[in-house]
Amino acid sequence: MREAYQSQLDGLLEQLAVMCSSVGLAMRKATDALLNVDLTLAEEVISEDMRIDNLRNQAEEHSFALLALQAPVATDLRVVVSTIHAASDLERMGDLALHVARAARRRHPSDVVPEEIKPYFAEMGKVACELAHKAAEVIRVPDVERAREVESDDDAMDDLHRHMFTVLMGREWTHGVAAAVDVTLLARFYERYGDHAVAVARRMVYVVTGQMPTAADA
Repeated sequence: MREAYQSQLDGLLEQLAVMCSSVGLAMRKATDALLNVDLTLAEEVISEDMRIDNLRNQAEEHSFALLALQAPVATDLRVVVSTIHAASDLERMGDLALHVARAARRRHPSDVVPEEIKPYFAEMGKVACELAHKAAEVIRVPDVERAREVESDDDAMDDLHRHMFTVLMGREWTHGVAAAVDVTLLARFYERYGDHAVAVARRMVYVVTGQMPTAADA
């Protein structure tokens, strides 16, 4: 009985890790679609978003079943509660990748972002995928220090996001208001994606320690 129960708990964490990998792949494809004006990749991200939504629903259903049938306590309860919250963050990460893909599709066959700032978005996409990958590692092997690395790694995303405003406000910007709005929204999507990855990592700190880290702990 105890083995089956532990297997169910482990299964919850594995579901989250799979979601992490899925949203990481979604953002990689969305970024490639954005940078390369690739309509096929954009459509893939859009069509595959339903799978991420289904994964969230499954994780929540399994969590509520465990709450109802097993009445977990202590660390086990923290795993279940954290799964519910983290699944929501991961679904949102998938939605943000979806937004990037839709932007690429909406402007096709034109570029969404000017050529000279594509390197910034390439870097933001790289950081986003690395955050998702590291969050998956932390879920599979909960570790406080590793989780805090996700927070420090997200600083790079925040720096890129801030720098984008410098570019948009500079005298060299000649691409008009519509392009500036697109770039602003896209940069925000990536920045929020990173924030949700940090939230997932913090949930794993909670699983281990029983305390949610504050901003001062980052």
